Amino acid sequence: MDFVPPVSATRAGRRAAARPTAAWLVAGLLAFAACAPSATTSPEAGPTPRSTPLTPDRDPRIGLGAGLLDAEEAVWNLRVVSTTPPPPEFVGVTNSDLAFTGNYVIQGNYNGFQVWDISDPAKPVLVKGYVCPASQSDVSVYKNLLFVSGEGLGGRLDCGTQGVREQVSPDRLRGIRIFDISDIRNPKYIGNVQTCRGSHTHTVLEHPGDTENVYIYVSGSAPVRPAEELPGCSGAMPEEDPNTALFRIEVIRVPLANPAAAHIVSSPRIFEGLKAPPRHGLAPDDLAEVERARARGAFIIEIDGIPQVLPDAFVARMLQQIVEARGGTGAPTAADSAALRERLPQLAAQLAANRRDHGPTQCHDITVYPAVGLAGGACEGYGLLLDIRDPVNPKRLVAVADSNFSYWHSATFSNDGTKILFSDEWGGGGAPKCRATDPKEWGANAIFTIENGELHFQSYYKMPAPQTPQENCVAHNGSLIPIPGRDVMVQGWYQGGISVFDFTDPKNPIEIAFHDRGPVDAERLGSAGSWSAYWHNGYIYSSEIARGLDVFELVPSEFLSQNEIDAAKTVRLEYFNAQGQPRFVWPPSFALARAYVDQLERSGGLSADRIAAVRRELASAERAS
Repeated sequence: MDFVPPVSATRAGRRAAARPTAAWLVAGLLAFAACAPSATTSPEAGPTPRSTPLTPDRDPRIGLGAGLLDAEEAVWNLRVVSTTPPPPEFVGVTNSDLAFTGNYVIQGNYNGFQVWDISDPAKPVLVKGYVCPASQSDVSVYKNLLFVSGEGLGGRLDCGTQGVREQVSPDRLRGIRIFDISDIRNPKYIGNVQTCRGSHTHTVLEHPGDTENVYIYVSGSAPVRPAEELPGCSGAMPEEDPNTALFRIEVIRVPLANPAAAHIVSSPRIFEGLKAPPRHGLAPDDLAEVERARARGAFIIEIDGIPQVLPDAFVARMLQQIVEARGGTGAPTAADSAALRERLPQLAAQLAANRRDHGPTQCHDITVYPAVGLAGGACEGYGLLLDIRDPVNPKRLVAVADSNFSYWHSATFSNDGTKILFSDEWGGGGAPKCRATDPKEWGANAIFTIENGELHFQSYYKMPAPQTPQENCVAHNGSLIPIPGRDVMVQGWYQGGISVFDFTDPKNPIEIAFHDRGPVDAERLGSAGSWSAYWHNGYIYSSEIARGLDVFELVPSEFLSQNEIDAAKTVRLEYFNAQGQPRFVWPPSFALARAYVDQLERSGGLSADRIAAVRRELASAERAS
């Protein structure tokens, strides 16, 4: 899986016009609260959430029964609205990211994409299954346009299902596909932009000073394709070729009047000067597995002091080379195996030398926050803060590394732009990294504050329920939930399910809701779970890798009132892509006013008498409106 003039949103959404309501009421409430002698917290600042979560004494996520469509489930402070299995042509193929437009959600899949009508979230209806294979098929929308990432070697320009077998082929697609979805039930494939490393993910950006174009930031993590297939592609190190396709991202300009003419306009080298980041070793369970493999006679190699089990296919090739070198035939002998073991230290030294001291060569994902002119780059070994006021030439402001992080995967800003959260996809998404013995700082989120262009670490957050060795689990994709005055996020954790947490206090993030299923297979490690979990127009949508599309709704709890949920539902987006983060703006409403009152009560910001008085005045004002 990898399995300042503000720049306005694009991989974001646009807020629909707010319905008229009593704006003066909210202002009056704030003034009332501000003059209260017992007040310790302003409504704008939001509540101080309790420092410890109230998860059940025995977490119900532990010990859930396995199954594909019949696994046991645990849910807390959420309501399961619907679960819709994939259509036949997408069954057994990985579901990936989500994008939203109008009453539709578009779900990427390694076999293409699916368009679901979510006018009734309890009954999503498939209106189009578009077969066009290519990993990962990450999707994003802008008005009448759909963009789809392609990175795998088998993707074809004609969307054929036969793949591409040749090492060099004019039929291969590695880059961005462009569709016209003016008629969303009948998407039209209108063009593509080829890139040297394909597109693992991408991000769309709209600039307020340029109404004629949108821009796409492309992150490609695959090996560089041959120059014979795409002229100008080079996989050499920069000291050997300053024009290498490594150590850069691609910026595509899409002319809105003629999107088929989209093309690369720059390749910013935002990684210059970065060295190889610090790394952590193996987790206890992984070390134990290495020792079990050693006892079975497996071939173990140590690189930079970290033992690794050589894959069987690699060992077979190496042994065959030894047999051929001595002029032999047939199966390798015990002497051949001994010869390979003797060569392993030399091989390890060569591999370590080839790694050199370079930093990341690419980003995994870039989240733009146009309202503040910044982007967060999750770039393999580093987290970057970028200035995107010039969309063609993003500039690196600061880079941070962390030995607890294995693979910086994605980023999310707080709504006010003063915090940023980076996720770590330790193990690549296909490994079980939420076991009871795994460190809580590994495969987690790292929360930073942004102060004067610098990033300051505050804390980690990791979904707290231990998962089995049969469940791929690590931090993955999520989005903010527009709870006024608070920083609340929902996030997918693969087979760790979805976790809703509050990081308003960046030093003390807490979980406030969750959903989880048992493993897809009780006996062996399988691939399933939530690839992405995003809030959109009142509901949480989760792209389940193996099981289809899940829809959830928040329910009131000690951590979240019905008024806060109702206020969140007043934020409406015409279209939404999580990597193009919109700034939430709440239209004035009685729900918003009551949400702030609830927060003041929860935090002790007003006395009980004043809380009661404000609620009486709100009720009276609503009756009179």
